[in-house]
Amino acid sequence: MSLSELRVFGRSGTPISPLALGTMNFGEGTGSHSAPTGAEESIRIIHAALDAGITAIDTADVYSQGESEQVVGRALRGRRDEVFLATKFHGQMSPNPAHSGNSRRWITQAVEGSLRRLQTDRIDLYQAHRPDYNTDVLETITTLNDLIRQGKILYYGTSVFTPAQLVEAQWLATTNHLIPPLGNQVPYSMLVRGNERDVLPIAQQYGLGVLAYGPLAGGWLSGSFVLESGQPPTRVHTLPGRYDISGPSSERKLLAADSLARLADKLELSLVDLAVGFALTHPAISSVIIGPRSEEHLSAYLRAADVRLGESVLDAIDDLVPPGTNFVERDAGAIVPSIEFAELRRR
Repeated sequence: MSLSELRVFGRSGTPISPLALGTMNFGEGTGSHSAPTGAEESIRIIHAALDAGITAIDTADVYSQGESEQVVGRALRGRRDEVFLATKFHGQMSPNPAHSGNSRRWITQAVEGSLRRLQTDRIDLYQAHRPDYNTDVLETITTLNDLIRQGKILYYGTSVFTPAQLVEAQWLATTNHLIPPLGNQVPYSMLVRGNERDVLPIAQQYGLGVLAYGPLAGGWLSGSFVLESGQPPTRVHTLPGRYDISGPSSERKLLAADSLARLADKLELSLVDLAVGFALTHPAISSVIIGPRSEEHLSAYLRAADVRLGESVLDAIDDLVPPGTNFVERDAGAIVPSIEFAELRRR
């Protein structure tokens, strides 16, 4: 696999690069909305990615509260037509809780903000960042269908929707003579394989393009999480449920990460090479989202795009982490309310 070997995004016929540039780390931001990579370095990374052959960029309005989209818009001046541009709505964009969700009222406001920040007249792929359990799915997809008719977006999709929600959206669109969702964005890595059970087969069944994020499993496959390192400091205090290795699920995850690192050494690959190569191998995946914080990180990801994993290597990975495995529920991207909140199970 190389960046020049483009893939078709679902049933759209649109070719995109096997790696997509994720921009969650871009933008200055302040306080809890700060990002690790400033605007000027972010623009250099975007230009380097485009020059290397990446043709897809994924962002979201909520990343640094709009600053990520602003940075992307600046970077794409004069190069907009080179890029399959994806962004997302749903997250809260102000202290007002009405400025969030998947309702018609909010989507029609959110899309105008994204278009303005991105300095473009259309969004190639507009995605519901998370399900909204307070909004009827038909309202959401009818609104997105209208945005396609208006020319403001070309396609729409979802992110971290359950299998039932994916099927429901397709059924509702078809039975109501609407354009159905085209894409779905999911976490996928050697340590986060739960979507192999149903989400990825459903995507193939309905011709959905899949953007897979987190090939390094939020840093667990960066090489820092090995047995000799003790408790890695990264993100432990901000996301203890996923990064505190003292819990039994995380202990098993640490053992798996360590074993995968040893496998990479045996193959004379970096762990990043092995991780990205694995994510690129699944036939349902249209493009793997990478999230570099520096040009050095970008270079490592770009090298990984050339990695080809044979059947014996994939079998070895399966032996260490069986297909369909998630070690921690939160790794799936979201926990459905019926599991997360006790009052919904016991009332």
